[in-house]
Amino acid sequence: MHPLLCISLFWFLPLALMLDDDTPLDCVPRRYVPYHSNNARLFHEEGVSNYTVMLLWEDLKLLLLGAREALYALDLDNISKKRASVKWEVTEQQNNDCQNKGRDPENDCKNYIKILHLMKDNRIYVCGTNAFDPECDYMSYSNGKLTLEKAAEDGKGKCPFNPFQRHASIMVDDNLYSATSMNFLGSELVLMRSSHPIRTEIKTSWLNEPNFVSLAQMPESNEGDGDKVYLFFSETAVEYDCYKKPVVVSRVARVCKGDMGGRRTLQRKWTSFLKAGLECPVLGSQLPNIIQNTYRWCEPQTHWEDCLFYAIFTTQSATSELSAVCVYSISDINRVFAEGQFKTLVPVETSYIWVAYSGEVPDPRPGSCQTLSLDLPDKTLHFIKDRPLMDDIIQPIGKKPLMERRGAAFTCIVVNQVQAADGQKYHVMFIGTEDGTLLKAVNYDGEIFIIEQVQLFQSPESVKVLRFSDVTGQLYAGSDYGAVQVPLATCGRSLSCMDCILARDPYCGWDADAGSCVALSSTPRQLIQSVREGDGSLCPPADPVHVVNTSFLPGGSVKLLCPSPSNLATTNWEQDSRRVASSLRHQLLQDGLLILNASDSDAGRYRCLSVEHSKSGEYTATLAEYQLSLKGEPRLPQAQKEGSSTVGLHVVIGLLVVSLVALLAWNFYNGHLPLPWNCSKIMRGKSYDSNAQEDPGPL
Repeated sequence: MHPLLCISLFWFLPLALMLDDDTPLDCVPRRYVPYHSNNARLFHEEGVSNYTVMLLWEDLKLLLLGAREALYALDLDNISKKRASVKWEVTEQQNNDCQNKGRDPENDCKNYIKILHLMKDNRIYVCGTNAFDPECDYMSYSNGKLTLEKAAEDGKGKCPFNPFQRHASIMVDDNLYSATSMNFLGSELVLMRSSHPIRTEIKTSWLNEPNFVSLAQMPESNEGDGDKVYLFFSETAVEYDCYKKPVVVSRVARVCKGDMGGRRTLQRKWTSFLKAGLECPVLGSQLPNIIQNTYRWCEPQTHWEDCLFYAIFTTQSATSELSAVCVYSISDINRVFAEGQFKTLVPVETSYIWVAYSGEVPDPRPGSCQTLSLDLPDKTLHFIKDRPLMDDIIQPIGKKPLMERRGAAFTCIVVNQVQAADGQKYHVMFIGTEDGTLLKAVNYDGEIFIIEQVQLFQSPESVKVLRFSDVTGQLYAGSDYGAVQVPLATCGRSLSCMDCILARDPYCGWDADAGSCVALSSTPRQLIQSVREGDGSLCPPADPVHVVNTSFLPGGSVKLLCPSPSNLATTNWEQDSRRVASSLRHQLLQDGLLILNASDSDAGRYRCLSVEHSKSGEYTATLAEYQLSLKGEPRLPQAQKEGSSTVGLHVVIGLLVVSLVALLAWNFYNGHLPLPWNCSKIMRGKSYDSNAQEDPGPL
């Protein structure tokens, strides 16, 4: 391999190091919300796992959920209510056949539902792994029942064999587009359309050990260029094979919806398949970051070229825990495919390298959708067969990530647009993580503000899928353990005006009349809100905090509680308006103040103050107030209050005393023991007897 190519990889990768790092890597959510059953509505059934495929059927207010060997129709308003379910289990023979092929009977040889798509006739197209023999069927919902037609369609090329292999699918005009494996071993990976079957070539220059992420359709036919389908994936790069270890890169590929394959060359193969590198330059990364999930966002009633793709990336380094969100414009992606240079393979010395193609590009241009594929000349078809890779790398908007963060890896993302009280529209990102939390972050003109991080599941279950409904204003998340439903707006977590304003949540505002933080959509009244600046001065004067009277014993310890509503705030304590400094006796804890070896000098009025910075200034709020006073004189610690165990002990001791007294009385009565007042008489009698024995007298 030519050394210049190796150098070229290090040339474009360190560009990330030259970018301004405006986004801190340790973005701290303003609020951590630990797991609680009130956080979310949960659906889970015993014995069922892998709740990872979701389909929103908003017309019927249903959430269709695919799991391992089961399908569910849940109430979209409350998914803990199951409307219907149906089992799709493998037979004993299928399980045995799978096991005989060397697969695990408990994990591999089950039917994992992987595809759920709604068709025009209101039937649901469903596919499952079916014990490493994928199968598809049609399902209907009627009269409160889910019914499988048992059509038993072959699922090869539609659904993966391996339930743990990445795949993607989309239904376009009742045509299934799928990116998955075609064989048992999972080695033949293709992008395929099922109706009018057409697929990619089995060539490393087309797809080289890919991990499929997502598919998305772009309705571009109003431009006369035909609708297109976009595939996001990662693969081993053929152009960087000079390293000891394979280099994995992220890609986006494109095909024309109207592609019917070639007449002679590329028969039943895509004639429009092109792919390009996708860069998300995280600061400090030495290798390309790997795409994990995408979300297509389009402004309603706007041109398709204004659509965006939000994409999640994670590092491929085993020692790093970086995740990032990059945003791409569909117009930038299309520009690379429509105007960019192609890569071509050329011989160098004893090997081959991929370089930019500098020769003549045939007409019609390879990859365009303007000409019917069956009419494309062989020159164009041969060109695209050998050169599907573009030379240009697609950069994100701003040429840097929108958001970067260390910690649990990002797994999936959805984006919702909300109009705040200032009339502006903001994009709110909901990001699932590997440890089962949900991040809620908003982009304020390039400033990323994480409103909260919520623990969705009691145990750290990776979030595998996210969906949200405009109809219900709810978010739905799936994991191996179960599915949960959470609201987009969580205004009730803010209990004061200051807390509500500093949360900078575009869904929420302070209702001065009601004295509560409420969703903007829930009231016609004008609410107090300041999402860009976090201007707490807009709040009316806060009501005085209730003073809690408490007392302490000299030499003891006392804890004054003060949980802060914000991770971005610092907590200060005052005693009689004097700042309390941290010391061996006064320990400033995260949730309060601990006073050790308390004395009369510790008595007084204590206030807990929260100090929080925002873009508009620094704001102080009183969170708690205590009147601490001395109680009594020094004395030994009090015994534990009588409980059931103490009373029982007293009863036992009493019975033992009574028994002892009775035993002594019985012995006294029977003469076994002398009475105390007879002791002198007995002793005198014993003395007399002994004297008589010593002097018996004359015989």
